[in-house]
Amino acid sequence: MTDLDEIDRALLAMLARDATTGAGAMGKAVGISQPSAWRRIKRLEEAGVIRGRRLDVDRVALGFGVTVFLGIKLATKGRVSIEDFERAVKAIPEVQVVQHVLGLFDYRLRVVARDITDFERVLRRRIMTLPGVGQVEANVLLSEEGRPGPIG
Repeated sequence: MTDLDEIDRALLAMLARDATTGAGAMGKAVGISQPSAWRRIKRLEEAGVIRGRRLDVDRVALGFGVTVFLGIKLATKGRVSIEDFERAVKAIPEVQVVQHVLGLFDYRLRVVARDITDFERVLRRRIMTLPGVGQVEANVLLSEEGRPGPIG
């Protein structure tokens, strides 16, 4: 869907900042009625522009103070199937994101842990024992700033 007008883009920007904003408040902010704002949002959802609304959980408040990005290159020995690796890695609760990528590594994972000791346990007991794991590179997240992307 490429025929977005200025009002659609403004509504998307507001939802990107706060997905709980009501259609009435958004309509008022862009100069349209609540029903009109609601219909536009519904149309964007039906067209697949809005795929859903997510809850942003503070991992630190839940006790997960460490986030690590892992680059994983699958070993060529044994030729483990990609499906076996993906099924096994998705079963690890500390793995928040699994990305199949092109480049130096085959996969990029976002892993959360309570602290570095907990991460080491997850790495040794869960990640390194996955079928087909070869080379692993870890990058510890120091800080992160969320950006709404090109719609804001």
